Amino acid sequence: MTMHRVVVRSSGLFVPPDTITNSELVQAFNRYADLENERQAARIAGGECEAIAHSSVEFIEKASGIRQRHVMDKSGVLDPGRMRPRFQPRPDAALSMMAEIAVSAAGDALSRAGRCSQDVDGVICAAANMQRAYPAMAIEIQQALGIQGFAFDMNVACSSATFAIEQAYNAVRCGAARAILIVNPEITSPHLAWKDRDCHFIFGDVCTAILVERLDASAGGGFEILGTRLQTVFSSHIRNNAGFMSRSEDRQPDDRDQLFYQEGRMVFKEVCPMAAAHITGHLESLGHAPGSVQRFWLHQANLGMNQLIARKLLGREATTTEAPIILDEFGNTASAGSIIAFHRHHEDLASGALGVICSFGAGYSIGSVVLQRV
Repeated sequence: MTMHRVVVRSSGLFVPPDTITNSELVQAFNRYADLENERQAARIAGGECEAIAHSSVEFIEKASGIRQRHVMDKSGVLDPGRMRPRFQPRPDAALSMMAEIAVSAAGDALSRAGRCSQDVDGVICAAANMQRAYPAMAIEIQQALGIQGFAFDMNVACSSATFAIEQAYNAVRCGAARAILIVNPEITSPHLAWKDRDCHFIFGDVCTAILVERLDASAGGGFEILGTRLQTVFSSHIRNNAGFMSRSEDRQPDDRDQLFYQEGRMVFKEVCPMAAAHITGHLESLGHAPGSVQRFWLHQANLGMNQLIARKLLGREATTTEAPIILDEFGNTASAGSIIAFHRHHEDLASGALGVICSFGAGYSIGSVVLQRV
């Protein structure tokens, strides 16, 4: 069997229409807290529950490094009586919201590569949350783009994009496809507990796209994939229990465990060394050391996590050129974060330069892709 060399040819990005600053978010949250504390005043006075503490801009930025986030709808999130996005249902015959933003990001990636739908053999929709169980989001996106071949969904939480890159890499490398388009439509705002002070600031919405194709078809450059590596270790420290069984369990959509929740300190303590060791081991298996890498495009969940992982890799503080940060603008965008970092910060790299895309998240799951500029 002939094995082909494979490149990441291009990337694409869709940015939602609304932006929420930390100041706006704090104002809405604190108003909600005051209203809820008033409603529960008797129970609070009786020791049956605790008052909800105020949030602050300083708290958010110290805890996360996030300064704002983009969302598909800010009006519902900033309504103290609602505290969640306000979406209108669409008929089955209409393009779904997740497919709509995926088509936009995909179009951007195809345009940058000078490719059209006829050049692509498959679509992978890889995201932490899917809009529905079936039919697959990827197949709807495939049809909207006019791509022949196959399409499927996959979910490995915040590592979905890197896990999908490995699937695309393997398909193109072995000749099963000439090119695979990966889309990461991360509409995370509906599953965030906006009423929880500990995490109400974390997530934002976005969509990224990556085009993976044969190197011999990639006149004009790109980044050759030197190797991919995946790792999973089960943990409940990042979790969302919402699913098709919730209805049969008589659960309410607003039950706390039906939304995102985590043990943040445990995640920080356990994932950072795992991610650093994973990247180091992957590079060593390919004959490289972390010090030879010009760019680390890391998952964008928390500024402190990224700084610690980079410090473990390099033995010193990394510069923002070596490990670019985009979460200050976008917040945590689940699987799309490392791809946004790549999309925004790769054009300056010269031929031969090494880079690593790495994501990590619930599972635990870690995925890394070692790239070299063609």
